[in-house]
Amino acid sequence: MKVAIVGASGAVGQEFLRILAERDFPIDELLLFGSERSAGRTYSFKGKDITVQLLQHDDAFAGVDIAFVSAGAGTSRDFAADITRYGAVMIDNSSAFRMDEDVPLVVPEVNAEDALTRPRGIIANPNCTTIQMVVALNAIERLSHIRKVHVSTYQAASGAGAQAMAELVEQTRQSLAGEPVTVSKFPYQLAFNLIPQVDVFTDNGYTKEEMKMFNETRKIMHSDIRTSAMCVRVPSLRSHSESIWIETEKPVSAQQAREAFSKAPGIVLLDDPASKTYPMPLFLAGKDPVYVGRIREDLADDHGLTFWIVGDQIRKGAALNAVQIAEYLIEKDSF
Repeated sequence: MKVAIVGASGAVGQEFLRILAERDFPIDELLLFGSERSAGRTYSFKGKDITVQLLQHDDAFAGVDIAFVSAGAGTSRDFAADITRYGAVMIDNSSAFRMDEDVPLVVPEVNAEDALTRPRGIIANPNCTTIQMVVALNAIERLSHIRKVHVSTYQAASGAGAQAMAELVEQTRQSLAGEPVTVSKFPYQLAFNLIPQVDVFTDNGYTKEEMKMFNETRKIMHSDIRTSAMCVRVPSLRSHSESIWIETEKPVSAQQAREAFSKAPGIVLLDDPASKTYPMPLFLAGKDPVYVGRIREDLADDHGLTFWIVGDQIRKGAALNAVQIAEYLIEKDSF
């Protein structure tokens, strides 16, 4: 198995290296690619030092079986033909191809089989907030069709990359020291603040991030489900949280939902109000599952449920989901 990582020096690229090693992914040869800024850097993988190559329009992907790509939508579009020309499966973490009809958008716990049909050799990894939400929604969808979702997200700095995490740390230090605060990665200071904007606004008043949750959820779940999202950046370093309200065709009790969540793949139930047990990002960074708690029947809707979820958006929301897709392809011998 010959594997490539494009964007190896970024936060998700580094997570790919950790996850592939942790899960003992079958790799005979690993290639790392990056921009001019990261080319020449060396990273250790299973005791072997690997140097990042400059990503170029050449034949470097000849013989590659799987390419994990996390270098931004522009790079994905520019290099997709080079990456897939010789038969590599490109698992892309950007937004470049997610809504293309001939590119499957896959969360293995929900629609793994979609990855088997990929006319262009590309499989898209969904947006991080969508991934963790649909893992939870799918457990309820098996009980009753979900008509509507209202969701508020609480998105960590790491969703904007490693530099954004560093900026939050520095802003916190500056604020506590009474120094002027440096603002670069976000529209405003994030330390000790909440920013009700993730990505740019669209004509309907929703941001692109919020519209991704609407469109991607429908595609992944093959459903007419409607999602209304409010995405908020919060001053935590890692792991996204979401408050979710759903409306189902048939009433689903809180107990039925707990049982469904407890049995669903990729989910860990943390829901015991008596002992103050519920998911929190501080304690769940670096973990693989989607954690669910605060499960209640909605007082405003007889067909409604509300619950709270937390997931590490660099792992399940990005690198881990992509690796799970690749593992499924290996299991199905689909190359």
